[in-house]
Amino acid sequence: MSVTNEAAPATAPSAATLQRLRYLVDNEWRESRTGTYMPVMNPSTGEQIAEAPCCTQEEVDAAVAAAARAFPAWRDTPVPQRIQLMFRFKALLDEHLDELSTLLATEMGKVLSEARGDILKAIEVVECACSTHYLMQGDTTMNISQGYDTVSYREPLGVFVGIAPYNFPAMIPMGWMLPFAITTGNTFVLKAASMVPQTSMRMMELLIEAGLPSGVANLVTCSRVEADSLLVHPDVRGITFVGSTAVGKHIYATAAAAGKRVQALTEAKNHALVLQDAVLERSVAGIVNSTYGCAGQRCMALPVVCVQESIADAVVELLAAKAAELRVGPAYLPESQLGPVITARHREWVQSCIARGVAEGADLVLDGRSVSVDGYDGGFYVGPTILDRVGADNWAGTYEIFGPVTSIKRVADFEEGLGVMNANPFANGSCIYTSSGHYAREFARRSHAGMVGVNVGIPVPFSTFPFAGHKDSFFGDLHAMGRDGVAFFTETKAVTTTWFTDEHRHDVVGTWDGLSTRH
Repeated sequence: MSVTNEAAPATAPSAATLQRLRYLVDNEWRESRTGTYMPVMNPSTGEQIAEAPCCTQEEVDAAVAAAARAFPAWRDTPVPQRIQLMFRFKALLDEHLDELSTLLATEMGKVLSEARGDILKAIEVVECACSTHYLMQGDTTMNISQGYDTVSYREPLGVFVGIAPYNFPAMIPMGWMLPFAITTGNTFVLKAASMVPQTSMRMMELLIEAGLPSGVANLVTCSRVEADSLLVHPDVRGITFVGSTAVGKHIYATAAAAGKRVQALTEAKNHALVLQDAVLERSVAGIVNSTYGCAGQRCMALPVVCVQESIADAVVELLAAKAAELRVGPAYLPESQLGPVITARHREWVQSCIARGVAEGADLVLDGRSVSVDGYDGGFYVGPTILDRVGADNWAGTYEIFGPVTSIKRVADFEEGLGVMNANPFANGSCIYTSSGHYAREFARRSHAGMVGVNVGIPVPFSTFPFAGHKDSFFGDLHAMGRDGVAFFTETKAVTTTWFTDEHRHDVVGTWDGLSTRH
């Protein structure tokens, strides 16, 4: 396994340039009155580069109050004007793409190509939000009853809160959450992930530069205590969340009980099924990219591969060879192919999951626990790891590790593989590698996952489609992005009118104010 040994570039922040970050209310970056600050690390070096405020309850409430004040005027702003804000924002994101990519790679640890992809996926959703005037269109029917017409509208609800995870600091908060929320006419409070707040903060600065009205979007960093208060805040109408299943269930139960609209995207344990008719080289290349991209820290990673027994030895051998070639190194160096995980604590967690997998009977084909990077001994690195012959009861093959770990489950045929996959409690994504049209169709039809790939390892749809996790990977009714996303941030109003005057009313019979199909 090769590693990088070049010195870090001057653009990589260090402890010498430690920044005390602020929070955003009414387009004003304010210094918190808190006595508690949370460290923001550079996981490639293990150094602290900033500190984020644990905003006080009063400061979190101020963010909600600002959004509530801004809502009436923003709701009444014509949709084309709201969309023009997104057009200007998109242009600024394009202009600052390289800067944002380096910032994201530095604070989160995904390599530059993946950091750039994170920003580009956010831009993709911003572009889709520019079509909100089409996606918000209602329905009309003339003469639905004798002399009566009905039209439906989609209207914004009010203040929404976004609670973002650390692994996609651009795509999720500033893509999945904010663009559709505000272009539909709502106002927004982002609870940014305290470990990686700088990317969202910089993007919020660009949104203000694009012409964001005061109070329409606000940003705080805080502890779970203050975040919990948002779930029941009387001025908050809805919560959108991405994170762990345990926290997602808590948010769903708490906020829904308080009458809020909730969208909770949670954990995953995505499986691939590799059949003996698959194109071997291409399939393994897809698995390597899907499993080890972002160091496995994404809910659409591919941590489990069900392989037909007849080709399993060949797949494992080729996968181990390709994975061992990955260049592990600091995220912001262009030559790095696999960066660190987010914290030292998370590195210990991933290492413990590997040990547990082995203790529960898996064969350790490739061990990434001892990987080191010359000159970056403080970084939080875990190398590619492969566990073979992972049994049905093996914890490592069942639950989310969120690291660069592949579990191989050997199966006899398509039916056994599909059964193994569908038995998992999570159902975010799944994929099949095959040359058979029959098996591809059967897999798409019968897989429990909400997002299915046919010879595609990461089947994340384009942003006009919903990000549709199932089972314990999602709690709520309306998914992120696409028409689901617009529907989540709006509610329907139906208006019925008549051209009848009083002298005509005797021509219509019925008990609903004259509205009837009998005449």
